[in-house]
Amino acid sequence: MTDMNRRVLLKSRPSGIPQAENFEIVDTPVPEPADGEVLIRNLYLSVEPAMRGWVSAVANYAEPVALGAVMRSLATGRVVASRAAGYQAGDLVTGWLGWQEYACVRPQAIQRKLPASGLPISTSLGVLGLNGLTAYFGLLDIGRPQAVGIAGGATKTQLCTEVFGYDAAIGYKADDLDRALAAACPRGVDIYFDNTAGAISDAVLGHLAVGARVIVCGTASVASWSPMPQGPRVERHLLVKRASMHGLLVMDHEARYPDAIEELSQWVSAGRLRYREDIQDGIEQAPGAIAGLYRGENLGKRLIRLQHAAA
Repeated sequence: MTDMNRRVLLKSRPSGIPQAENFEIVDTPVPEPADGEVLIRNLYLSVEPAMRGWVSAVANYAEPVALGAVMRSLATGRVVASRAAGYQAGDLVTGWLGWQEYACVRPQAIQRKLPASGLPISTSLGVLGLNGLTAYFGLLDIGRPQAVGIAGGATKTQLCTEVFGYDAAIGYKADDLDRALAAACPRGVDIYFDNTAGAISDAVLGHLAVGARVIVCGTASVASWSPMPQGPRVERHLLVKRASMHGLLVMDHEARYPDAIEELSQWVSAGRLRYREDIQDGIEQAPGAIAGLYRGENLGKRLIRLQHAAA
């Protein structure tokens, strides 16, 4: 085992989207687990659009990451030493382990052990992680999968129709988004799963069908909520169409994760659920990875694969 642990720390608060210069990579000794702790060697680090909010000075549903602290992140790794009941060397686990090569944590930070499913380890942070769980609970609890998707650019819309089974897909940079929506959804939009807010949501709300359900799980296109941005109002759309709008934080459903992950795993294994991953190699890629998400560079779930992941 190496004696050093490479860690990505939050160096400064970003103004808007976090950039590489807001982080720094530092080397510190690999910690020794104390009584009740588990030492984990991370294999994959997750990159989330929500990280933009996590490093903001203004708290939202989670306390801001402290300056000088390891960047908050889900990660998957292998236990190398344990002084906590229920864990032993060799166990594969996923949890809130941070952007670092080694994490020394108490069991409360670990979400779950990974079963021998035959699926790639990386899926624990994507299609079988928060992304898949958010889609699972949002679609099954609040709405139903529909046949139209909005994505960024020709490559991504092509993936929607040729790989993921959509009947139609619209690029969000379409010259006339309103006309494109009307053509794809002539009877209106029954379900809108909103990850971005902003101009796309404004356009979709005007096309809601009677009884539509709107699932709000992200506001990635809004640069800042302080001061509160001004824009079209939603109340008239909801009233006239007798529609509902429901906020979704996947962490509220944590007690149901095991059953959901089991079903998602079955769908992936059977080929009923398809996914893509955007994997970058080396912890050096982490500081700039969030900004890349907001530039639309990724084709799939963005992950950082550490150098010893294949070991």
